[in-house]
Amino acid sequence: MAEKFVKHGHLFRKSFTLANKNVAKWFPGHMHKGMQKMVSRIKSVDCVIEVRDARIPLSGQNPKFSGILAARPHVLLLNKADLCDMSFKDDVEHMLKQQGIKELMWINCKEQFPSVIKKDLIPTIMNSINSYERYKQTDLSIYNVMVIGIPNVGKSSLINTIRRVLIQKGKATPVGARAGITRSVLEKIKVSADPKIYVYDTPGVLAPEVKNVDVGMKLALCACLQDHLVGEDVIVDFLLYWFNKHNNFRYVSVFELKEPLDDVLEFLNHVALKNNKIARVTSLDPSQGRTVYKPDFTAAAALVLKKFRAGELGPVMLDSNKMKHLHKA
Repeated sequence: MAEKFVKHGHLFRKSFTLANKNVAKWFPGHMHKGMQKMVSRIKSVDCVIEVRDARIPLSGQNPKFSGILAARPHVLLLNKADLCDMSFKDDVEHMLKQQGIKELMWINCKEQFPSVIKKDLIPTIMNSINSYERYKQTDLSIYNVMVIGIPNVGKSSLINTIRRVLIQKGKATPVGARAGITRSVLEKIKVSADPKIYVYDTPGVLAPEVKNVDVGMKLALCACLQDHLVGEDVIVDFLLYWFNKHNNFRYVSVFELKEPLDDVLEFLNHVALKNNKIARVTSLDPSQGRTVYKPDFTAAAALVLKKFRAGELGPVMLDSNKMKHLHKA
């Protein structure tokens, strides 16, 4: 499909421009408090598990975590691997190892992966802890682990899944499909009896600012930012731009389009009409009657994002642009 549209010379935007948006509003103030609490707890922690969204393994890191990660053994988990284009797996691992990452695993917390938890994750955590001199504690048979990451990468889902697999207990921490569910550093949660492992769940913490618009929009696409703060239509506009730029036209068939579109309003109008997303609004024009019906662009945008985040538009690697030089080598 990609060759068909590229061959016919479709012209798409070369860059994405964000207009009339105050990016500072995307980052809630409670995140600074969360970071302070995490730093204060690090002394009592044996290992730090960092969770990132596998679709944004580079853009999804918070540089502010560097101090925490340097202080204790570090295991990086790339979650939502089922939504990721795994053809970039080797490139991602190469770049992360260049950044000093020693322990790395690809996971999908939506699946109860008992064999992975028992045979891979727990041994990896224990090996990391035992490779460093432990912080002095009264009971060395107890291991404390802190789980960190930016919002909505699956930290709480990970904790609940480990707990369910190892000690057959239900949810100990709230889970949601949007950013900002966990707002505080919780008390220790027991996730394993042998070895005795307790986990601190933490709030998702973003850097106070992003390097560029593309990084911010990738975070928004993966629901690491709250949709309404960025604007559903703006996020979909970036998604459309990204798909076209990378010659990924699966959305054309999914949304029953005749050809790729680069105009988000035209795209949302089509999606709204095809999916009966119609808004009833009061008319200001007496000649139209008191009520008129118009395509609901907000509802249409929400539908597009839901399908993308569920993987219905195909697996993606949103950080593929950061790895182009590896393919040229």
